[in-house]
Amino acid sequence: MKSVGVVRRIDELGRIVLPIELRRAFDLDYKDPVEIYTDKDCIILKKYSPSCIFCGNKNNIENFGGKNICPECIEKISKLKK
Repeated sequence: MKSVGVVRRIDELGRIVLPIELRRAFDLDYKDPVEIYTDKDCIILKKYSPSCIFCGNKNNIENFGGKNICPECIEKISKLKK
């Protein structure tokens, strides 16, 4: 993990501001969704990219009942019903 040498304070509502250089480098724009997760003692921010809950594919994702599913998995599931 590379340090960029930027320090930000958390405000009273728990917010931090990401520097414009980071937002540009990671193509983050106003209202873009960001994933937040942890790894040991680190908090990781990642630009959210929906993927299939079954295979992890990120192409042509469709939302069904609040879950992201790719066309290939939809086809496999539809064949199971027959």
